[in-house]
Amino acid sequence: MKELSVSTHARAELVDVTELVRREVRAAGVRDGVVTLFVPHTTAGITIQENADPDVVHDLLLALERAVPWQSRNYLHAEGNTAAHVKASMMGSSAQVFIRNGDLALGTWQAVYFCEFDGPRSRRLWLRVA
Repeated sequence: MKELSVSTHARAELVDVTELVRREVRAAGVRDGVVTLFVPHTTAGITIQENADPDVVHDLLLALERAVPWQSRNYLHAEGNTAAHVKASMMGSSAQVFIRNGDLALGTWQAVYFCEFDGPRSRRLWLRVA
């Protein structure tokens, strides 16, 4: 297992980590297999989404904020980051990508995004290539 560091710069942000993951896959030397990604945080997640148009990332963050606003008088969690926990659960804490011919087998417009919902922070992303 390998641990990567991901720095975030906003409370809510999607960081394209595709190239970080791609470098690790190439370094592992696996020609055909799978890379498993795991985010060991309760207020961050991971997703695969379009990378061609930056408006997609903007719109995804906007939709998540509208669905789960940062503040609500109904939240009980004392730390004040309930929305981050909910959004992280919605995105999920793991993803897998096939490896084909030594590279990530992503679709034409796909990228791997680390999803920050309680930043800015220094985060960890675990991966295993098999």
